[in-house]
Amino acid sequence: MSSSNFIVGLDIGTSCVRAVVADCSKREVQVIGIGSAHSRGMKKGAIIDIDQAVTSIREAIESAERMIGIEIHEVFVGISGGHVTLTPSHGVVAVSNDDREIGVNDIERVLQAARVISLPPERTVVEVVPKQFVVDGLREIKDPNGMIGVRLEVEAMIVTGAKTMIHNVLRCVEKASLTVAGVTLLPLAESEICLSSDEKNLGSVLIDLGGGTTTLTVFQQGELVATAVVPVGGENITNDLAIGLRTQREAAEKIKVTSGIASTKLADDETTCDIPCIGSNQKRMVSQMELAQIIEPRVEELFLLVQRKLEELGYGQLAGGWILTGGGVSLRGTVEVAERVGGVNVRTAISDAIGDQDPSYSGGIGVVYYIARKCNHHRESHEGVTAARKQRSGPSPFERVKSWFSEFI
Repeated sequence: MSSSNFIVGLDIGTSCVRAVVADCSKREVQVIGIGSAHSRGMKKGAIIDIDQAVTSIREAIESAERMIGIEIHEVFVGISGGHVTLTPSHGVVAVSNDDREIGVNDIERVLQAARVISLPPERTVVEVVPKQFVVDGLREIKDPNGMIGVRLEVEAMIVTGAKTMIHNVLRCVEKASLTVAGVTLLPLAESEICLSSDEKNLGSVLIDLGGGTTTLTVFQQGELVATAVVPVGGENITNDLAIGLRTQREAAEKIKVTSGIASTKLADDETTCDIPCIGSNQKRMVSQMELAQIIEPRVEELFLLVQRKLEELGYGQLAGGWILTGGGVSLRGTVEVAERVGGVNVRTAISDAIGDQDPSYSGGIGVVYYIARKCNHHRESHEGVTAARKQRSGPSPFERVKSWFSEFI
């Protein structure tokens, strides 16, 4: 398979680095390989040691390469964190074609016009997310390609981030001998596979339970309207277990994954496990109820912070409810605690793109699906033009998407 036929998404998290490879040679995107590595040099979503982070990225990529048997040279990187902000913007251009038919070039030009906003020197643009297009005053147009008009406008959301944090991430990827094909907002990409169109229209929040942080992404009327981060994640639960059970952190993490439960109502006194004790060669027996009594308060605190943050943003109650994803979803009882604390409908979003349906891969899978959709959109746009225009269409749809993303690096 040619390297131009697949997309690689990279999710650099606090606890794990994950790479997802997808075949985009056909209309239907197919995940053909995944790779992961323990994340080192990261804390609360930020890089604190470049060399260690580079090693983790390289290990994840090599794991994916072994699975697919193809060398990976370039990746699309998902960006998230508390430094990310959303800014509304407006762009307007005149339609360039003599016959006044709006083409891909006109759409790209108007998005570039929306990108021109005043930013502090420490911030940079990550992505431009169109909300609606306007053609000669006609509003609520999702795709103006092929329409006739004189004036093309766009109402867009500009995603910006801290320049230092983003450039550190990109530097790590480049030092791992990879080319950054583009960057995208990770929670927005995740929504591609985690949320239905009805949930986005009704109003819902996608909650990514990560290792160091929890990311909230709010949608209303089908559009991205807010994003925020709560500085609590799975690592806090692991630390609580290590302290409460007086055991090593590695043992606490293993116990959390294999036997942990977030709700005392679901726990069983009869179910037990053995744990090693610090300062002793002996192990002691701990019941599932004891584990739940340690885990539940921390999970409750996490969702209380989520609820408080949503209220601060002005989205306290959303008809579409909460949708949970990320590695933290694997902890049994999490949904029950979220429903009790939030007072809303809660469900988990697990992609079936990979066999084991691991929710921790939703970020990487979301990136490849998000980029593939853009490539397909460009491909369909070019298939609709006349034969004469095809001759001067220039780069392939995939190359155009990569070029468009690279302008924001």
